[in-house]
Amino acid sequence: MPKPAPLAASAFDVEAIRRQFPILSRKVHGKPLVYLDNAASAQKPAAVLDALTNAYSETYANVHRGVHALSTESTLLFEQARERVRAYINAPTLDEVVFTKGGTEAINLVASGLAETIGDGDEIVVSEMEHHSNIVPWHFLRERNGAVLKWVPVTADGSFDLDAFARLLTPRTKIVAITHMSNVLGTVTPVAEIVRLAHAAGAVVLIDGCQGSVHQRVDVQALGCDFYVGTGHKLYGPSGIGFLYGRMEHLAAMRPYQGGGEMIDTVTKDWVTYGAPPHRFEAGTPPIVPAIGLGVALDWLGRLDMAEVAAHEHALLEHATEALEAIPGLSIMGKAPGKGALVSFVVDGIHASDMSAVLDRYGIAVRAGSHCAQPLMDRFGVPASLRASFALYNTHEEVDALAEGLAKAKTFFA
Repeated sequence: MPKPAPLAASAFDVEAIRRQFPILSRKVHGKPLVYLDNAASAQKPAAVLDALTNAYSETYANVHRGVHALSTESTLLFEQARERVRAYINAPTLDEVVFTKGGTEAINLVASGLAETIGDGDEIVVSEMEHHSNIVPWHFLRERNGAVLKWVPVTADGSFDLDAFARLLTPRTKIVAITHMSNVLGTVTPVAEIVRLAHAAGAVVLIDGCQGSVHQRVDVQALGCDFYVGTGHKLYGPSGIGFLYGRMEHLAAMRPYQGGGEMIDTVTKDWVTYGAPPHRFEAGTPPIVPAIGLGVALDWLGRLDMAEVAAHEHALLEHATEALEAIPGLSIMGKAPGKGALVSFVVDGIHASDMSAVLDRYGIAVRAGSHCAQPLMDRFGVPASLRASFALYNTHEEVDALAEGLAKAKTFFA
């Protein structure tokens, strides 16, 4: 497996980091790329790209059960990637780490697996800031099982209302599904306290960590959650790969999500028995090479000083907040204390998509729309917003380019 490129030995060196991302040197419409759409998907370092090429060109074969050399090598790399996920989130055992094709599939897997425990009138608690991936699967249980969805409000500054959450919990609460970090507001939720309150009410807890796992170290044992979900493409890894952590007591009780090869123990004409977790939930040929790439991405991240990364991203957030607030007619959504490194905002009289299209002409990539969070848009009374989301390779100069681009775009629509 290719080794990650060496990193700066002392203080965080963003230029040394940037040199490891080939795409950051390209131009868009003749302008240097300013990539600020990281909450949607992050770019990939050369170590990950090399690992993907190597896996396809040197070791590729299907995993498990093969006794030839390539299958053995691929299986080793695939299971090493599972261990890297386990270590990254501090899961107790490898058997509690399930590979999926992304965060969305991981949440759907849990919703399907818990469906038998949900009856008419049972309650599922979510928050107003959830991504659609952590809303729609629970609507399935509302439609099909008669579950009741209850919504934790978001305060004016974008904070999670913990007191309101506590009041929503009842003896009928079966599932609590909450984001670790909002993909729109950047709000970091008080996960440990959410878990404590939910468990006291007898509910199981799923945490959507697709954003949170990128910007902070995760310890699922310290958090105490029953399920934790992540996705590779936001963690500087490939698309098409994600992971689900599940406590073994839950995984062992859940029926398989899909049927096929790998997830079985025995198949006859008259009956079938299923394998143990995690393979019970990994039907068919898994995303072998994406999983290997994710493992390399997590290994690469593990070589960084995350305190330095967090300080760098926080400085970018402060710089962006100050620069954007100086633009007349621009309003930032969400200023919760301790929020993550992204800024969502609206500009008076200009639709987010129109503004994004103009910024693109300056080489600036931001996200426009509802960000798969329509209930949150309704909460703040806007149809859409712009979002600039920062990664460890972004610079203060790129923040300035965003502010300048917004000012220029405003004159275009004047």
